[in-house]
Formats: sequence, C-alpha cells, structure tokens
Amino acid sequence: MPHPLGLITLLTDFGDRDSFVASMKGVILTINAHTAIVDLSHHVPPHSVEDAAYLLKSCYRYFPEGTVHVAVVDPGVGSARRPLIAQSEHYFFLAPDNGLLTLILAEDREMEVREIENADYRLTSPGHTFDGRDLFAPAAAWLTKQEPFASFGRLIDDSKTFTISKPKWEAMALVGEIVHVDRFGNLISNLTPQHLEEIREITKRPNPLIRIAGHTIDGLVGSYHEGDARVPRALINSNGQLEIFLKEGSAASLLQLGTREAVRLM
Repeated sequence: MPHPLGLITLLTDFGDRDSFVASMKGVILTINAHTAIVDLSHHVPPHSVEDAAYLLKSCYRYFPEGTVHVAVVDPGVGSARRPLIAQSEHYFFLAPDNGLLTLILAEDREMEVREIENADYRLTSPGHTFDGRDLFAPAAAWLTKQEPFASFGRLIDDSKTFTISKPKWEAMALVGEIVHVDRFGNLISNLTPQHLEEIREITKRPNPLIRIAGHTIDGLVGSYHEGDARVPRALINSNGQLEIFLKEGSAASLLQLGTREAVRLM
C-alpha cells in the first residue's frame, strides 16, 4: 500500500470567487504546514459529479505515488451520504459517496474504502454546508501526518457508483457517446483506438466514418494542426479517446452539442 506523501490535490466545483478553496487550504496547512497543495480544478460545472469523476480519472496517475487526492463535488452535503477515504496500490482518495470515485474504482477493484467516521479528523462547525473545509480537508491533512488509515473509520464495500456508458453495436455501427466537453469546446467520446480497429475489421475501410447529430466526418487526422476552422474533424487524443474538434474553435458551439450525444463509427 502507498505511503502518504505531504502532497494533496484539490478538485472542486467551488470556483475562485469565494473563500471556499482558500478555507480548505488554510485548514490543511494549519494541521500540516509542510503540505504541498496542487489545484486540479475548481471549475467543475456546479454539482456535476460525472464531470468531476472524468477529470479526476484523467490526471490522478500523473502524480507521485502517495499523493492524496481530495475531490469535493457534493450536492448531497449535509445529508446522510457518507464521506469516503480510499487507498489504491499507489494513491489515496477522499470524496463524498455520490459516485465521484466511480471511474477510479472501476480501474482498481482491490481498493480499500472506508467511511470517515473519526471525529478527531474533522472540525466542529455550527452548520453542515461545508464538508470540504470541515471534513475532507482536515482528514486529508491528518493522513499526510501518517495517521493510520484504519483509524479513519469502518471498511465499506457498497460505495455508490454511476453506470459507466460503454460503446455498443447497432447493426453495422459502433455507437459511443460524448462523455466530456473541455474548455476548448472539444467533444471527447468514450470511443478508443480499439473500437476503431473493430469497425475497420467489419467495414474493411481504413478510414471509418464518424457520425454525430447529422454531421459526418470522414476518417481521422493526427493533430489539431491538421484540422479545419470551418468544419469539425476527429482524432485520437493523448488520453486515447476519440475527440471531435474544430481547429482554433469550439466544436461544441458549432454543433450545439454536449455530453451524452451519440457518436457512431461506421
């Protein structure tokens, strides 16, 4: 199991207008002044657990072993939903039990997950609206102080997850969907190079057709530079996912599309 580093990442939907993120950092540094804190993002769309799950999965593995990842997108704050702390072979994760860890758990089914129950690892507060500051931040900080992982609370094996959409065959087409729209307006799908090979084997065409919302893209390019400023193109991005883009523009705005839109390989 990993040995906790003095490194904590933060992923939230809190933005940077209010004092939310600063308060969390203040709590962490008060408990462990030697902690390094890295902001993954604080601009997750408000209450979007699935967007937070995607962003966390996209970058957690690029940090040193022992990093403590704190993700707080928590529309159920103050309710009976459980606060979780988990450890994989290389990392630690703290998040509300609302599906935010779905994609992490899908990658590592041997993770040890516990409910954060120990009151010694949280702040007292007159209200129940800010577990990011009062619970997740102090628990993460105490973890970097080498508090025993088992001391945070009981083991659980029924953490909440959402259904992970997977491409499926419909006649001679392999149908995926858009799972994320980044800040550039790129439409990122759940289709991968493996799916491209499957459709090539069926159609015997080296360049598959890609159809989305009535638009057809003929084959893939290798980079954004090879795109077009007037019509969308497709490529495999550096995370190994099929992405629809507009050169130096927003494919999402041009096509007026967002997540869950079907993408067909033919």
